[in-house]
Amino acid sequence: MKESWSSVDTLETNFRPLVVIELAKGTKEETIEWFTKRIVDKKANGGAQLLIKPLVTENGNENIYLVGASHLRLLLGAENVGLVKECNDNSMRAFTYSSRKTFKDFADDNQNFLTMSECQYIIKHELENLRAKDEKMIPGYPQAKLYPGKSIVRRLLTNGILVQIFPLHDREELKKLRHTWYGQVKIGYQPLDEIRCYFGETIALYFGFLEYFTFALIPMAVIGIPYYVFAWEDYDKYVMFATFNLLWSTVILEVWKRICAVMTYRWGTLLMKRQFEEPRPGFHGVLGINPVTGREEPVYSSIKRQLRIYFVSVPFVCLCLYFSLYVMMIYFDLEQWALDYHEENKSHFSSLMLYVPSIIYAVVIEIMNRIYRYAAEFLTSWENHRLESSYQNHLILKVLVFNFLNCFASLFYIAFVLFDMKLLRQSLATLLITSQILNQFAESLLPYWLQKRHMKKMKERMHSLKMDTDLSLVEQVNSEKEMGTYLGTFDDYLELFLQFGYVSLFSCVYPLAAVFAVLNNITEIYSDALKMCRVYKRPFAEPTANIGVWQLAFETMSVISVVTNCILIGMSPQVNALFPDSKMDLILTVALVEHLLLAIKFVMAFVIPDKPRDIQIKLAKLEFESLEALKQQLNGNHSF
Repeated sequence: MKESWSSVDTLETNFRPLVVIELAKGTKEETIEWFTKRIVDKKANGGAQLLIKPLVTENGNENIYLVGASHLRLLLGAENVGLVKECNDNSMRAFTYSSRKTFKDFADDNQNFLTMSECQYIIKHELENLRAKDEKMIPGYPQAKLYPGKSIVRRLLTNGILVQIFPLHDREELKKLRHTWYGQVKIGYQPLDEIRCYFGETIALYFGFLEYFTFALIPMAVIGIPYYVFAWEDYDKYVMFATFNLLWSTVILEVWKRICAVMTYRWGTLLMKRQFEEPRPGFHGVLGINPVTGREEPVYSSIKRQLRIYFVSVPFVCLCLYFSLYVMMIYFDLEQWALDYHEENKSHFSSLMLYVPSIIYAVVIEIMNRIYRYAAEFLTSWENHRLESSYQNHLILKVLVFNFLNCFASLFYIAFVLFDMKLLRQSLATLLITSQILNQFAESLLPYWLQKRHMKKMKERMHSLKMDTDLSLVEQVNSEKEMGTYLGTFDDYLELFLQFGYVSLFSCVYPLAAVFAVLNNITEIYSDALKMCRVYKRPFAEPTANIGVWQLAFETMSVISVVTNCILIGMSPQVNALFPDSKMDLILTVALVEHLLLAIKFVMAFVIPDKPRDIQIKLAKLEFESLEALKQQLNGNHSF
């Protein structure tokens, strides 16, 4: 391995720009010289052993640099990050440079063995792992302190010296992807393998889940239409619909695990070993020794963090929940006013006014959700979590709790306090449709319009200049660096989570909920695809084996749906007629049925394997072979 690293050429003539680094204007020359030297230095000297060139514009160098790497360097980097590729025998194995000839489509002159997104991921990994050696500070910036082992890129980012790092788009590949993905209106599957090759596994899995969830909603939608047409006011008939709902919400999540395993095995991420997690960029504390790595890094007391969580964050979240309930009660006052107005006037206008409180409340809910999201991000950052995964888990928990109460509290109140099924149907329909329209506008249409407007101005400015440099590359970098940054799949999964709640919790009262969800998701696929390709910078690929904590969130929602649907069934006149004398018997029967259904649900989750049998065998075979190889290695060492 050492011999291979030493043979990497850092002066490759065929330079292919992959990643853009933008430094702040006015960055000191000594800082730039030191940083670029560390990027091109050999690994043995603590460098990244990459290639870097300044982007020359009409104003000279505007502190924008293009980063690439030689083919050999990328191959060694692929082994370093643990990329898994397909072998000639169709098995999936972690790539090693020494056994490179055994991998499918490998050739020394094949520059496309690694996808562009994999190359960019390798470069990002190497840049983030540039670490301080003996430096005490960033040259030229005494306030930017360093210590041995500190990530240089993270320090530059937190001190505002480094503005951004982003991967470049491949215009030709993007054009092909756009055509096959959303360039033509057709009924069919998305090109998930192509999406994965271009954007990485995390984004491909989101679109895979969105597509799967849309198809899974179709049976609910097909069954819901006859219920809407023939049994609109006859709530007795929703017993069968609710029962189907319970089975449906369990089965689709268990089947998704299997589909997810098949996809991630094919992509190689199911086999990737989990890397040791570094401290997140925003983490701060006094300098100490990490007991696991033995390296110097900031240390922060977990007791202080717990105090911040339980004495500041939890009370704040509770206060926000109380405010949400207060706004909900105002909404019910408006509903009563609209009803009284309609009773007095009995006109077409007054009947339309019945929907106004629900529409206003739906808009207020969306505004409150977005404002709370910023507050939750600030609080979670202030809690000073060491790891990014811990930060994300605490943020998701805060946001899910508030969004769940904010979106569903009024529906629970109408169903189980007011017992008004007609109002429940009206409120559910209004909240669902209004939230879908607002999300489509705020997440896709508005950003696309703003980006298109900005691009038009940028092109006019660029073409008015007389330039001897590579106009197409300069134009591309300048346009992409001004594009918005994609902040991840959090908001996209949150939207699907709330939609799943509307469908699974109360759709037996409003059978068309699944129909509107399907229609929304079809447009969502196209609008999200447009957003990824035209509105935002290309995000770095992030290998992942599943949808993470969102799987647990959806499963929790399905458990809650069992309880709500059982209570709705128990409230139906059809079931009430079976217990004319004793309400206690009714309550006990509903509780018993609810427990039985939960038991069936958990048995189904246990019986349906998370991975198909063939994937299980392949994984077991790889584990056996790795143990055998380790045994032979140990025997070889003992023989000496």
